[in-house]
Amino acid sequence: MTIKTSSQIRNEFLDFFREKEHLIVESAPVVPKDDPTLLFTNAGMNQFKAIFLDEAKGVTDQGILWRRAADTQKCIRVSGKHNDLEEVGHDTYHHTLFEMLGNWSFGDYFKAEAIEWAWELMVGRWGLDPDRLYATVFEGDESDGLPVDEESIDLWKEKTSIPHDHILKFGKKDNFWEMGETGPCGPCSEIHIDLRSDEERKKVPGSRLVNMDDPRVMEIWNLVFIQFNREADGSLVKLPAQHVDTGMGFERICAVLQGKTSNYDTDLFQPIIRVLSDLSGTPYGEDEEKDIAMRVIADHIRAVSFSVADGASPSNEGRGYVIRRILRRAVRYGWDRLGFKEPFMVQLVPVLAEQFREIFPELEAQKEYVQNVILSEERNFLNTLGQGIQLFHEMISGKKELSGEDAFKLHDTYGFPIDLTQLMAREKGLDVDIKGFEVRMEAQKKRAREAGRFAARDASGISWNILRETGFEFTGYEETETDAEVCAFAELDGKGMVILDRSPFYAESGGQVSDTGWMFFDGEKIRVTDVQNRPEGRVHTLESVPKNVQGPVRAVLDAGRRRETEMHHSATHLMHAALRSVLGKHVAQKGSLVAPDRLRFDFSHFEAMTADQLEKVEEIVNERIRQNIPLLEERSVPIDEARERGAMMLFGEKYGERVRMITFDPGFSVELCGGTHVKATGEIGFFRFTQETSVAAGIRRVEAVTGSYADELVRSERRQLDNIRRVVGNQKDPAVAIEELVQKVKELEKKLHSVRQSEAASVLDAILANGNQLNDEVTLFAGEVEDAGMDSLKQLGYDALEKLKVKSVIVLVSSDPEAGKVLIMAAVTEDLIKKGVKAGSLVSELGKIAGGGGGGQPNLATAGGRFPEKTQEVLDGAAKWVKSNI
Repeated sequence: MTIKTSSQIRNEFLDFFREKEHLIVESAPVVPKDDPTLLFTNAGMNQFKAIFLDEAKGVTDQGILWRRAADTQKCIRVSGKHNDLEEVGHDTYHHTLFEMLGNWSFGDYFKAEAIEWAWELMVGRWGLDPDRLYATVFEGDESDGLPVDEESIDLWKEKTSIPHDHILKFGKKDNFWEMGETGPCGPCSEIHIDLRSDEERKKVPGSRLVNMDDPRVMEIWNLVFIQFNREADGSLVKLPAQHVDTGMGFERICAVLQGKTSNYDTDLFQPIIRVLSDLSGTPYGEDEEKDIAMRVIADHIRAVSFSVADGASPSNEGRGYVIRRILRRAVRYGWDRLGFKEPFMVQLVPVLAEQFREIFPELEAQKEYVQNVILSEERNFLNTLGQGIQLFHEMISGKKELSGEDAFKLHDTYGFPIDLTQLMAREKGLDVDIKGFEVRMEAQKKRAREAGRFAARDASGISWNILRETGFEFTGYEETETDAEVCAFAELDGKGMVILDRSPFYAESGGQVSDTGWMFFDGEKIRVTDVQNRPEGRVHTLESVPKNVQGPVRAVLDAGRRRETEMHHSATHLMHAALRSVLGKHVAQKGSLVAPDRLRFDFSHFEAMTADQLEKVEEIVNERIRQNIPLLEERSVPIDEARERGAMMLFGEKYGERVRMITFDPGFSVELCGGTHVKATGEIGFFRFTQETSVAAGIRRVEAVTGSYADELVRSERRQLDNIRRVVGNQKDPAVAIEELVQKVKELEKKLHSVRQSEAASVLDAILANGNQLNDEVTLFAGEVEDAGMDSLKQLGYDALEKLKVKSVIVLVSSDPEAGKVLIMAAVTEDLIKKGVKAGSLVSELGKIAGGGGGGQPNLATAGGRFPEKTQEVLDGAAKWVKSNI
């Protein structure tokens, strides 16, 4: 029998439901664009949530409303109740990223068709043995007043050839699906398969192992029948329209159909595992610990690669931190188990991109960008990983638990996510003081919040006065002044808020700030300060409340401000095209701001732009400005046509069936955009970068100005240059003159440093000549060195150790009352270290006296404090500590 490939299995599923008149839809990105409640897409139904909440009737495609759909959806489950991270690699069937094959009915077919078609595909098309299949159904629930799902039981008996004793009843935990605490819900029917040998099946029937976490008797398909709504009071109300939502684990069904007992043995994972085996020189299947590492890495590279391709970047917050955790977890396995001391994850991306190029082409399209983000993240972690692992082993030596303080240090200093630390501790049979860790994390977050407080305002609960119900027309593409009527008005904190039937005011969206201007009410002129699109309409905020809103209104833009905004918006399009030309096609917009006085643009790129690259982009943009390219604005273009014509689209963004296209030369810049623009590029005048920075790993930010703001920037720079010439002398090239001055300063600093070192050496000699012999075992040499930095104190410490070979402790202090700080250095000779006197322990105690802390090596350590007035207390404290520890 020919073994099906994973691609064949996926296509057969989709083709089957295409025959059943389902629309085949694309997978939504794993990074949700329109659902702030989700870190990642974790189920196939996520993109249809609006339908289940009765906000839409179905899926619209080319003007046709479909009530049946099917797809394969990339899902990630690493947080909350859907968290499979700890099992990944240790068992054979859990994954961070997996594909969910699914079919849906939106108020169309229900239980009968769902059950019949599931059986037809699995048994009729794929040839699964009915005797190995089990169907579970809802056993009912008294608290909800729900009876046994007899309808499903009868349908399994009537529509399929399943043995009747293979139909099993289970409670709410396993067979009742709910979207959340409230909302759509209903019973489900799961299909399980028994993969054990015939001998084992005779000894113990599969019915005893269903839902018992046995990897050989596992769920492969869940059919959810959404027929109720859970109300806020906990009661259930029957829905007017009933839906079907099914999900089949693609990796699991591939293992079944390919005759494998492990998902990792299928052709979905073996290409990656083979590369890992070659790179590490380690055969797969001979060493369980190394096999686990390869499985973890093969799984994690999928989650990281597709997340980055879909718009996430490793960071310290939200989904970015989840990606960082997953990647670092994989890197640690590679370091510890497979001997990878250099970046290796990056080499796996091309294998994945090739493997999924047909079904998920976004990874191949952004392969270079994804590789660069992963490479940067790997390098950063590898810089501290070895030290962190070594420190971890020191921390746990002779202990049964890793302290919260140590776990926090691994996190804060060495970049170890807490779950990675827990994993390493678990491998050593140790616990981690999570409570202590969380206390320190919360303290750090509190410090961060206090350092960057911001104000927020909740504008909910506005009471609107409705004057008329009409549609809305935006006239701002053609007009700067429009006659209109008020449809609704409200008052909030002494300000007026109005919704008009027609308006030229652009509402803030797509990165472009809103217009401002004025409205004239029966001769009364009131300034418009903000315009926002809200659920109730386009809301114009006014500086004051109009006296009369009943009559006609004249809406007038601040045309000068709009013109400057248009210049910056059109320049953004030119710059985007130029960035792709200079840096590569991996550049994609990740965020933007278009204002009258500047533009800001975030984009995917893996390293800082060089001065030459910035200059080249400026050159290209200004050349296009001089060409005075006319604007080609096309409204209501079919989305497929726009895609064919190469229009730039934001990946994962949901566009309507018809879009607005903005073109400045079809061969240069074509984008989908709802903003306002100049009529020709010459109106922009001039373009100039002002800043280039990092936003997150793999995300760069540029800021720029155009028009009068660019002109003023050039004038300002000219004034600065003139001032520099006056200072350094007009006869010289300013750059040469400044270099000469810098060189002279360096020479003077070097001489000053030499003088200070000489003075410090004299002070050290005086301190060493006046030691305090505490007993026969130790002499303390302590004193203050004025105007010494920490590097100087450390050097003096090493010099003292060279001169004092045995029985000596040196403590040097330098204070700066104006800056409010004190520096402390302690050094200990080797013979005393063996007796338990360690510089790190000593300096830690002295740092506390000075209102700070510190640490270091047993022979030399440093600390800092906030109380320079306690310098003498520090010196006195040194003697007390040494006496008590010798």
